[in-house]
Amino acid sequence: MKIANLIAAGLIALGAMGSQAFAQDKGTVGIAMPTKASARWIADGDNMVKALQERGYGTDLQYAEDDIPNQLAQVENMVTKGVKALVIASIDGTTLSNVLQQAHDAGIKIIAYDRLIRDSPNVDYYTTFDNFQVGVLQANSLVKALGLPEAAGPFNIELFGGSPDDNNAFFFYDGAMSVLQPLIDSGKLVVQSGQTGMDKVGTLRWDGAVAQARMDNLLSAYYTDKKVHAVLSPYDGLSIGILSSLRGVGYGTADQPFPFVSGQDAEIPSVKSIEAGEQYSTIYKDTRELAKVTADMIDKVLKGEEPQINDTKTYNNGVKVVPSYLLKPVEVDKSNWKEILIGSGYYTEDQLK
Repeated sequence: MKIANLIAAGLIALGAMGSQAFAQDKGTVGIAMPTKASARWIADGDNMVKALQERGYGTDLQYAEDDIPNQLAQVENMVTKGVKALVIASIDGTTLSNVLQQAHDAGIKIIAYDRLIRDSPNVDYYTTFDNFQVGVLQANSLVKALGLPEAAGPFNIELFGGSPDDNNAFFFYDGAMSVLQPLIDSGKLVVQSGQTGMDKVGTLRWDGAVAQARMDNLLSAYYTDKKVHAVLSPYDGLSIGILSSLRGVGYGTADQPFPFVSGQDAEIPSVKSIEAGEQYSTIYKDTRELAKVTADMIDKVLKGEEPQINDTKTYNNGVKVVPSYLLKPVEVDKSNWKEILIGSGYYTEDQLK
């Protein structure tokens, strides 16, 4: 029995070594994420590691905490260490051109992850969600909540954009304005501040404190004797800041309910806020699926095969149109958050208590 046990243990050990060797044989993939300040990016990093390791790859996951030189140094280090591929969710993709050239020259495949890397010919593929559609969904949620286009209005709305150094922010804004601009032109929606366009409404680094401060200024300058009925917010972290500002001047009561505020990423504080009747909606993007698509793409490319793509027209990075795979975003509000977020296993009920 002892000899048999020893043989069995040896076979198990050999199996473990074989698995580890297989992972090493397939090489390491570098994963550069922007920040841990957003729960969304933590989930992205974890999901990418899991998806790649399931396919037999080693992983090197780094977070840059929204520091551009830090991300550049991390990517340079990954290139030096000889990763087989790079998955980069860039803080500012325009700063990476030189290191991406080095990576390309070394035969390293480069996938822009959710944020398009601009001004470089060395971006092989792009995986993301349909970002224009994200904005359309955000705007439609507000339009639906206000009862437009049937309601007489006019309703007051203020607009917030994402970080101007993130290419996605422009797609979100343009998608939203494709819905809202006709209603603004017809007078059913009124931007009392007059602030439109990403040059005026952008929020650097997606910073909730910056959004809260801007909302404070808008309320004191334009809404001392008027009510805000809706706020276009492109991201949950901004939405929470905007709601804090509104709460500070008396919104959120039976006499003065919160305006309808949109969001994105279905982060836990915002889902709880939606459940509590504060934030109106968010956009759910299943990062587990994005990680799977990206890992499959890397696996195909490194085998010398053609990966699956479904968009060859939309994402021009200033140098080339980057072949892309786009996933579908989903609007979430009080009527469907349990079915979508808990029903899909994205969150557990305990996480949202």
